[in-house]
Amino acid sequence: MKRTSEWVFSHEIPTDVTVIAGGTSFSLHKFPLVSKSGYMRKLVSESMDADLSIIELSDIPGGADAFELAAKFCYGVNFEISTENISILRCVAEFLEMTENYAVGNLIGRTEAYVNEVVLTSLAGAVFILRSCENLFPVAENVKLASRCIDTIVSIACRDRQFAAPVEPKSGELHHSVSYNFPVSKPVVDWWAEDLTLLRIDLFQRVIVKMISRGFKKYALGPILMLYAQKSLRGLELFGKGRKKIDTKQQHEKRVVLEVMVGLLPREKNSMPVSFLSMLLRAAICLATTFACRLDLEKMIASQLGQAVIDDLLIPSYSLRGDTLFDVQTIQRITMNFFESRMEINRVGYDADQCYISHSSNEMENVTRLIENYLAEIASDHNLSVPRFLDFAELIPEQYRITDDGMYRAIDIYLKAHPALSDRERKKICSLMDCQKLSREACAHAAQNDRLPVQTVVQVLYHEQQRHGEVVDGGLHESSPALNSPKTPEPMEIHSIPGEESITNLQRENEDLKLELLKMKMRLKDRENPSIKIPGDHPNPSVISRTMSIADKPFSARKSLLSSCRGNLAGLFGLRGTHRVSKAELKQGKTGGTLFRDHTHIV
Repeated sequence: MKRTSEWVFSHEIPTDVTVIAGGTSFSLHKFPLVSKSGYMRKLVSESMDADLSIIELSDIPGGADAFELAAKFCYGVNFEISTENISILRCVAEFLEMTENYAVGNLIGRTEAYVNEVVLTSLAGAVFILRSCENLFPVAENVKLASRCIDTIVSIACRDRQFAAPVEPKSGELHHSVSYNFPVSKPVVDWWAEDLTLLRIDLFQRVIVKMISRGFKKYALGPILMLYAQKSLRGLELFGKGRKKIDTKQQHEKRVVLEVMVGLLPREKNSMPVSFLSMLLRAAICLATTFACRLDLEKMIASQLGQAVIDDLLIPSYSLRGDTLFDVQTIQRITMNFFESRMEINRVGYDADQCYISHSSNEMENVTRLIENYLAEIASDHNLSVPRFLDFAELIPEQYRITDDGMYRAIDIYLKAHPALSDRERKKICSLMDCQKLSREACAHAAQNDRLPVQTVVQVLYHEQQRHGEVVDGGLHESSPALNSPKTPEPMEIHSIPGEESITNLQRENEDLKLELLKMKMRLKDRENPSIKIPGDHPNPSVISRTMSIADKPFSARKSLLSSCRGNLAGLFGLRGTHRVSKAELKQGKTGGTLFRDHTHIV
């Protein structure tokens, strides 16, 4: 490509050299060039050809546009120096060695004056010039143009106290970060964050690192990092099954951005929202970043798991091998990291950074409910194997499970979604819950649940019978005058005498419940030994026939017996107003609990 201009031919002297810069040829005169450019002077003087007619500048910074401006300056043509062309002018002047040694007021002096007097006086100007230096390295680095712009940005940012100064919470106001190791900061102004997000990731990293070295608080960088990540990671499908196909080059650029961003994230607890960290983890899995990058994100999420919600944990599985719907292994590592770190903190009282942390049981109980809810969400996945389900469920510690309703809900969903499980697998899964820690409604549901093994149903009925027995014993203790105050009962207490008949009825129903438990155990033995035949000469075959017919009834019959027991007890002792766990609470999984232990069946 050949480029000619009027300012060249106005000299009325034929051109004697052709300069090829950036793929474009310029027909020029040697004298104006060598008079102001030390580089051109060396090429002409050191050339073996006395009539050098072609000069090729293949690596000139700024290309043809930059050389054309430099050539105009050599010819004395006036043009405007602005923020749009100052970076390429400064770099091409350095490349062509246009110093004061060859001409007074040369191009290097002119551009330096403009940089110092105009560009480096505002944050917007410094950011704009820093962006324009992206394609001018290494010359832009040699003239320290990029570093001076970075210094200007950092100085202006750190001078503005609203970004770095902590804000004390108002009196009487409880803030979530009070128990942590950093104060609360004001939000970063939008224009400041917007300007920095225009930079390329390597320059953005240099600015952030410089700000931290100047004393800028890491936790105050959170909004900037979040905005930069959201802009840079646009176009990724992070909430659907499978990976969205993107260009290979674009995928590589996003992967580099994400890995650098994770390295810049502040490690102070509560400095970044869990939802944002979860979004970064989804992107890291989708872009196949390094395993170390994903582990860093998992560790940060684990440190704030008590603030997470169920949607933060439902990370899709981007595997194309037909694996589980959600990435269970990642959440399993996060859960293990959380409980292990809390156990270590409870043991020594300090975290990994040697900072004292007071740990409340509320956070542990919240995380326990969260993991139980997550277990219930993934339980309906047909590809979730029994070993993986068991391994994940066993992560929940015993001491923080107040009830086992949430575990029972997850088990019931899993059994419903996997009807082809063997009896051994169903028994192993049901061993995760403690029947003693089920609520009344959960017991009533489990007593008529056909998906549960018979042994589990028997244990539920047995512990429910024990619970009713304790209520009855407590009622007898309260209604006995000998156990109460030695004072003479008042006449109005005579009304408690007819209650003795109701107590007798309850005791009779308890005996019936014991008989039903015995029949259930007989039914269990029959299932375990199907080859045993009923002898024809049994002394009372009607008993066996009656026993088997009762055992084969659906679970609704047992429910009616428990319900009648509960109703009579409530009517006798005035328990109608007692609190019961609602179905909504049961669905929400407001549980904690311990792993199941085998209990002795005493009938």
